[in-house]
Amino acid sequence: MVVNGKGPYDSQNIFAKILRGEIPCAKVFENDWVLAFNDIAPKAPVHVLIIPRNAYVSFMDFSSTAPAEEIAGVMQAAGEVARHMGLEENGYRLITNAGRDSGQEVPHFHLHLLGGKALPAFPI
Repeated sequence: MVVNGKGPYDSQNIFAKILRGEIPCAKVFENDWVLAFNDIAPKAPVHVLIIPRNAYVSFMDFSSTAPAEEIAGVMQAAGEVARHMGLEENGYRLITNAGRDSGQEVPHFHLHLLGGKALPAFPI
């Protein structure tokens, strides 16, 4: 579990291993900025994880250290993945968790793209 969303990057985390091809994934999209694949424990009919190719612990790390070009590239890729998955017409949810209190489990910044059905109101 990621404690504060920053700190040293663990190159042995599962997403780093997926990026290196050491662990397989059900890839749905990739470009120079990201790799996107189906979540192994989906919370909706469409649940895709979008991970940047570069090493960032969380959104806090990514947003404060990534170059503007990379931030734009990752966000544009998220939109491309949503279109690729056919989610534009009915909508989707795009979320990220950062740090211990958010429930972030993998210490590699990633986005969750959820859709394919009407999603419940966000529980806050």
